[in-house]
Amino acid sequence: MEPEGDSDRGLAQLEGYLLWSAEVTEARRQAGLFTEQLPWLTTAQREDVERVYTAERLAASRAMLVRIADRATALRGEYTERYRRLRTRCAAAAVLAAGAASGACAAVTFLVR
Repeated sequence: MEPEGDSDRGLAQLEGYLLWSAEVTEARRQAGLFTEQLPWLTTAQREDVERVYTAERLAASRAMLVRIADRATALRGEYTERYRRLRTRCAAAAVLAAGAASGACAAVTFLVR
C-alpha cells in the first residue's frame, strides 16, 4: 500500500469534485441570469428553462473536459515517445564519443611508441 500515492489520488479526486461543484454552481447561476431576461415566464416555465439550460451547460462542460483529457493523454504519449528517442540518441552519442576518445587515445599511444 502506498500512502503517498493514495493521498495524491485522494487530493486529485477532491480537487475534481470541487471544480465540478463550482461548475454546477456557475451553470445554475447563469441559468438564473438567463431566465431573469424572460420576465413573461411563469414560475414552472422558469424552473423548466433553468433545468434545461443547466443540463445543457453541464453536458457541454463534460464534453469539453473529456476532449481535454483525451488530448492530455495523447500529448503524454507523444512526449513520452519523444523523450525515449532523445534518450536513445543521447546514449548513442555518448557511446560514440567514448569510442572516439578511446580510439584517439589508442592512436596517440600507438604513435608515441
